[in-house]
Amino acid sequence: MTVPYDCIIVANGSFPTTARPLELLHQTPIIIACDGAVQALYDRGLAPTAIIGDMDSIPLSLRELYADRIHIVENQEINDLTKSVFYAHEAGYKHILILGATGLREDHTLGNISLLLEHAPLFDRIEMLSDYGLFIPLTKTATLTSRPGQQISIFSMYPCGEISTEGLRWPIHNRKLTAWWQGTLNEALGDTFTITLTETARIIVFCASGK
Repeated sequence: MTVPYDCIIVANGSFPTTARPLELLHQTPIIIACDGAVQALYDRGLAPTAIIGDMDSIPLSLRELYADRIHIVENQEINDLTKSVFYAHEAGYKHILILGATGLREDHTLGNISLLLEHAPLFDRIEMLSDYGLFIPLTKTATLTSRPGQQISIFSMYPCGEISTEGLRWPIHNRKLTAWWQGTLNEALGDTFTITLTETARIIVFCASGK
């Protein structure tokens, strides 16, 4: 069985509870934990390969248990998720999945999702999965897999480029999305859909889980 990611980063938001993210956690060979997520991993019998952060959110007992894999980064200008992403990049991983980056505080959720586009140039693939769906950053035209009836939302983070779509129930034609809500709550018609971006367009696509 082919595992689609070579590294999972676990942030300190809502720990996943549904089958797919938990399955990937057990299949993916490398787990990088933000320090606040270590307890949740330990409680579920999972040991991180590396722990990144300033270690202000990890219990002393786990700090001692995992002393051989702790990497302290005290830079207060970036959050622990970004520190972990940079660590994964420097370690040479190319296909990254982020878990636990949503839920709890909404400001953390919005910030973490928006960071996907900043991190996208560092990897061949970087995505964020929650219990509710998958966030995919796009900086160029792409065809994505889907299932008929799947809910799809498109968020334009920099409203200076135009986008067009094929394979969605409500198509978009050469349009600049100037507010986040404008590309939300669409629906896939088949097994794939295509989003065409002009050179300056940058978007995040949300593909909902569920039926």
